[in-house]
Amino acid sequence: MVEQTADILEIASQSPAVQSLARRLGNGIVLSCAGVDVGAQPFLAGALHRCLPGRAIVFVTDGPKAQEAAQQDLETWLGAETRPLFYPGWEVLPHEGRLPHADVISERLEALMALMGLRKGEAPVLTVTAAALMQRTLPPDDLKRRTRRLRLGDRMEPLDLIEWLEEQGYEPEAQVTRRGEIALRGGIVDFFPFTTPWPIRCEFFGDELESLREFNPLTQISREPIQEAMLSPGGELGLLKQSEEPGAMLLDYLPAGTVFLLAQAEAVEDAAAEFVNQLPPGDPFHVEWDALCAEITERGFAQLALSELDGFNGEDSVLEITSLEAFRPLATRLPDHQLAEAQRREFFAQLHRWARQGHTVRVLCNNDGERQRFLEVWREYDFGEPEDTLRAEIGAIGRGFLFNEANLVVVTDAEIFARYKVQRPRRLKSRHAHAMKSAFDINFTELEEGDYVVHVQHGIGRYLGLKVMPLTVKGGENSPGEECIVIEYAPGDPMNPPPKLYVPVSEAHLVSKYVGAGKASPSLNTLGGKRWEKAKARAEQAVRDLAAEMLAIQAARESQEGHAFGADTTWQREFEAAFLYEETPDQDETIATTKVDMESDRPMDRLVCGDVGFGKTEVAVRAAFKAVMGGRQVAVLVPTTVLAQQHFNTFIERMADYPVRIELLSRFRSRRQQQQVVKDLASGSVDIVIGTHRLVQSDVNFKDLGLVVIDEEQRFGVLHKERFKQLRQMVDVLTLSATPIPRTLYLALTGARDMSTIETPPQDRLPVETIVAQYDERIIKRAIQRELRRGGQVFFLHNRVGTIYTVEKKLNALVPEARILVGHGQMKSDDLEEVMTSFVNGEADVLLSTTIIESGIDIPNANTIIIDRADRFGLSDLYQLRGRVGRYKHQAYAYILLPRHAALLADARRRISAIKQYSSLGSGFKIAMRDLEIRGAGNLLGSEQSGHITAVGFELYCQLLKQSVAALKGERVKPRVEVEVRFDFLATSPEQVEDAATPKKRPRRKPRADVSVPRDEDAWEYFEETVPQTEESKNTCPVAPAFLPLDYIGDSRQRIDIYRRLAQATTRVALDELTSELRDRFGKLPKAVELLMLVSELKIIAAEKLVNHMETENDALKLMRNNDYITLGGRFPRLVKKNAAARLREVKKMLSAL
Repeated sequence: MVEQTADILEIASQSPAVQSLARRLGNGIVLSCAGVDVGAQPFLAGALHRCLPGRAIVFVTDGPKAQEAAQQDLETWLGAETRPLFYPGWEVLPHEGRLPHADVISERLEALMALMGLRKGEAPVLTVTAAALMQRTLPPDDLKRRTRRLRLGDRMEPLDLIEWLEEQGYEPEAQVTRRGEIALRGGIVDFFPFTTPWPIRCEFFGDELESLREFNPLTQISREPIQEAMLSPGGELGLLKQSEEPGAMLLDYLPAGTVFLLAQAEAVEDAAAEFVNQLPPGDPFHVEWDALCAEITERGFAQLALSELDGFNGEDSVLEITSLEAFRPLATRLPDHQLAEAQRREFFAQLHRWARQGHTVRVLCNNDGERQRFLEVWREYDFGEPEDTLRAEIGAIGRGFLFNEANLVVVTDAEIFARYKVQRPRRLKSRHAHAMKSAFDINFTELEEGDYVVHVQHGIGRYLGLKVMPLTVKGGENSPGEECIVIEYAPGDPMNPPPKLYVPVSEAHLVSKYVGAGKASPSLNTLGGKRWEKAKARAEQAVRDLAAEMLAIQAARESQEGHAFGADTTWQREFEAAFLYEETPDQDETIATTKVDMESDRPMDRLVCGDVGFGKTEVAVRAAFKAVMGGRQVAVLVPTTVLAQQHFNTFIERMADYPVRIELLSRFRSRRQQQQVVKDLASGSVDIVIGTHRLVQSDVNFKDLGLVVIDEEQRFGVLHKERFKQLRQMVDVLTLSATPIPRTLYLALTGARDMSTIETPPQDRLPVETIVAQYDERIIKRAIQRELRRGGQVFFLHNRVGTIYTVEKKLNALVPEARILVGHGQMKSDDLEEVMTSFVNGEADVLLSTTIIESGIDIPNANTIIIDRADRFGLSDLYQLRGRVGRYKHQAYAYILLPRHAALLADARRRISAIKQYSSLGSGFKIAMRDLEIRGAGNLLGSEQSGHITAVGFELYCQLLKQSVAALKGERVKPRVEVEVRFDFLATSPEQVEDAATPKKRPRRKPRADVSVPRDEDAWEYFEETVPQTEESKNTCPVAPAFLPLDYIGDSRQRIDIYRRLAQATTRVALDELTSELRDRFGKLPKAVELLMLVSELKIIAAEKLVNHMETENDALKLMRNNDYITLGGRFPRLVKKNAAARLREVKKMLSAL
């Protein structure tokens, strides 16, 4: 990209006007320059950077949106070699008592550290907002002191490093998952600096740093080794608040001769003045704008105020760099196809004229697909091969412009393909797109005290924590026992206390978290009762019926002949390459499988599941385009009118470059328009129709329907679903669902239904921060003002049409500067469409509405939602509503407001605490779990299955379903062999080791009655001394520990997880992976863990040989298979090795020989 855009910058920087402007920018000078279009201002910054080598450029914008746009443009113009630095402002004010988001701190510290490390003569370009410029930061000396470089071979004590990190603001945790956290485990130190994309793991050998590696915060497994690591401070604002000294300014980090460019200078000054008004008087963390400008001049930095319009305060110079609006007007709504085609042809003719007149014309496309499409259209219009002066290149900028003096024209995809005037924010490729936890990896082992759990044999109980259970041996003595999971069950008699079941942690795989499908809490089972066995049997029967029904539907489809679409066309490849964002791996896989289905000769019936905003719509768009390219029509069915409009806009925008006719069939269209669309569908002149249930009415007929896309099928009625079932047997059907399907259910249904899940959130997506509070107008005011400060929009949800206009007046009084629109379902369709379109186009700041926004509206600029009277909503409703925000890289906020009277219903309270608890990305299923309302299972499996899920718990239900599907398909299900192990030379808990190490005090002989009788022979006396036990046959191997020592893995949840995974490792490969993970996460395996791994390997070998019991007693090895002991010549084999590891290898040899 550098080479492609370097010549354009060179042409501009050589023009007399730019050269003259550069010469006048001396130290301390303040200039103004008018006539520069807002889209060309970053370009001018790049040209001046070329003219002024050795001088830094600071590009100041009025807000974060303009800063992001400028950053993107500058990255295109300057290329990777001179990547501009990005210095954002805090999104919270210091007096609000909250700390800024970790990503904001990360980008600020990265910029400051880059400025601090500048070599002589280096001149960076920096984008910054007016607010960020006014905010104080750590002084350069302080930042230097708080920064440290670690290299392999360094010598230090791990505890000293931890202490130093804590001083820099890092927080100690059991496990590092977020920025600014540290963890210590033996000789391993984990920490997550703010300026690295991945957390870092240091391993010490004594006091020497032996290994440095990055690791994945989700899996906790190392990624790759590194030679050195830079440790940044563990915060910024938090450290400033602790410090007694005043903070520094960004100016303190800038080199001499820096030039400040104020983009849209008036807007920058207005934004600064507005920001100052929100600060409390005498705020120590900010500098007033006027004082800042004076300081800039005093330090000899030059200032250049840029503006679009001539006549800006008697400007010092005028540069005519104008927009292409006069040649290519871009409306907020697309004109009809014929008019759009005529406008495009005229614009291409203008490009041709400019090229022939000697202008340098550069067409910048986002990717190669768009570039190919541009050249194709150019040739279609008979302009021949482009002249040498006209080139299409790859680069992303916001808008094109014309620089007459330099004979330069820059054109973007917006002008070529008539993109929307409202520029959608493009995701910045942040280096911090670290792994996010998937919604579908529900960890059924994350137990907290009080949770309901399911034991496979004993049923539903309550988890009470971990405890070491003493074992009673002969003689009534208590012998130290194993670490156990304690589960409480219902008492058989109400008069008795509840009984407790102690499950050894080595059998943790038998216990899982309970998830049901009803709103009530489950009743606990009684130990030894019949209710659990009956419930399990009923669930097994229901599961068999369900699996049979699903497989029957699949068999019926297999026998049907469908239309096989052809392979991808050139247009298809260009169309897909023109996608602005980078596809996630899941999205790629789903698109590929969907195409394979469409190209097969049986009707497709694929379900695509993914959380809100994870990219399901793009899968449907590509499938629809493929169907149209194959000469077939496409119907897209959606549950609501507003969502239909949203999809209509998306499809039109994505397919604007191609001759595809797309129509809308909903109440946003008049009766006459609807009749015309129906007529055109029958004649085949409409390629894609998007509509609500109106589409399944009897008068709608297609000439050649090839694909039906159903969005949120569960929201349609029974009659509509029957119609869908009929469709499935004739045409390809693609169903989209925002109800996340947990991995366990997905695996269970594999083979019974074609399914794809999109689990990966888009890059840069942040979890929504949820604030639950009583209704307070100050909170509302602050929330709206914060969003307006960063140039965003707000949803305010009030679900009562009768009082919605009263709320509008209240909001107008609270935030008079906000532009407010009202939308609800009882409005006329034209009015509602106008309201929604205005909000999407950014013409209003607040949308005050009812729940019409619940389904699928995607407005990346709306990042705050305020829900009034949240107690009136179900949890899944709240989750869907909260999913309307956080569609882009900014931190999104959901305010859940409750009425002031605190007497909320208990279930409302539970719902609210759940929505707050599960704010991580893709936690849709966790929400359903916590609500005890499996939306995934209920919607996909039918309501009649809910009772069985309630009875046996979700995970066990899924295991049963998976087995049933496999059995009905004739697949041989390998039964799991449970191997019982009792080795008398191994201790399975720390207490047993202590017990073995302390010999018991024993009498030489049992003392007789306490009567003294003189005798001739010696009498036995009782001595309190230790004497070895003498037996003819004894264990000749000392007892060795085989467990997870507490000083190796101390956290109880991690211990349960590792024991559970150890029990579930049924192959040697899985065991090897777990061993290397333990070595990586916790350090070198202690002897006890090595022995534990050896025992697990023996269990795997024994299961392969169908041995279900292994025991040693006084050197004799007792193996049992099919309830029979295995003997050699009528005797048990004897073990001769004298240490535990060698003895286990001896057992392994004997097992392998079976």
